[in-house]
Amino acid sequence: MSLRRPPFPVVVQPGWKNSGPEHWQSHWQAALSATRVENRDWHAPQLDDWLDGLDTALDQAGEPALVIAHSLGCIALAHYARRHPHRVAAAILVAPADVERAAVPSEIAGFGPIPREALPFPSLLIASDDDPYCRAERAQSLAELWGSELVWLPGAGHINPDSGYGPWPDGLVLLDDWLAGRHRRIAA
Repeated sequence: MSLRRPPFPVVVQPGWKNSGPEHWQSHWQAALSATRVENRDWHAPQLDDWLDGLDTALDQAGEPALVIAHSLGCIALAHYARRHPHRVAAAILVAPADVERAAVPSEIAGFGPIPREALPFPSLLIASDDDPYCRAERAQSLAELWGSELVWLPGAGHINPDSGYGPWPDGLVLLDDWLAGRHRRIAA
């Protein structure tokens, strides 16, 4: 598989509890020579700390950058975009975590309310129709609110190693195809 190098620096924004070595984000980080967001506490996240972590990663990577976010990282990026609309060139948002759902873990409830403004950069939201952390209707709503293109992965769970998404080479192809089709708009 021969992928085009994204035309921007790449930043990987993991979700709650970070992305381990088998997670697709770790594989993509290596494949794309990406900068990874580092946070003080992945298990008891604080929104401001996560925004600072993303800010630091963008400083290290260079800007504007392509941010590849997963789960709670998608919500953090939506908050970040409200404060710093010009630091991100584009985003891939995979399996956003609905922090406003019933019985949301108290550790991540502080990331609500979820921003409802359109993101100030092109974005692709990849969702599963059976994600236990974000119902399909909610994922559809977030894509509409954020102005994101939406791609469905049927039966993909939370799109993580537990649901069979380790290296996820098909996801890299999806990213590559999206960037190829969006390059002019993103570069502008």
